[in-house]
Amino acid sequence: MTVQLILFIILALVAVATALGMLLSRSAVYAALYLVLNFATVAVFYLLLNAPFLAVAQVTVYAGAIMVLFLFVIMLLGTEQLRRRHTLAWQQPVAIGLGIILLAETAYIVLAQRGLVSPGTTEIASITGSPTEVGFNLFMSYLLPFEITSLLLLVAMVGAVVLTREEKKK
Repeated sequence: MTVQLILFIILALVAVATALGMLLSRSAVYAALYLVLNFATVAVFYLLLNAPFLAVAQVTVYAGAIMVLFLFVIMLLGTEQLRRRHTLAWQQPVAIGLGIILLAETAYIVLAQRGLVSPGTTEIASITGSPTEVGFNLFMSYLLPFEITSLLLLVAMVGAVVLTREEKKK
């Protein structure tokens, strides 16, 4: 085993532990802090892949700006403790179904990388992590996913505000 593989395994365990901590935390502030630690772990993964620009961008954009914004919204709305709300009957089966689909896609990707399944016709662009290559690929090849990601972040922010607002009593 090489040092890089041992470091990867340790970081993978930290990433999984912080993701589970974020999901299982009853405090919204602690969940956000677990997410910051997870973002930092991903940044170290980028360093292991010789992409220092992506690592710095990961820390400054996600762990810096976006998480500060999330913590600001959490503190502003005063929702340190997550409340149990009533759920609709269809939410849990849909969540389980989507989880199964995600696991199937992950298994397909892992098996395709090992050569056990044909990967299809998609090509993976080689990005070394330089700002020029990242910018070119981001705004030329991956413009639609970039815009969808920005829309998802906006929906997440609106969702955080909607979930934490007080319901009016009549």
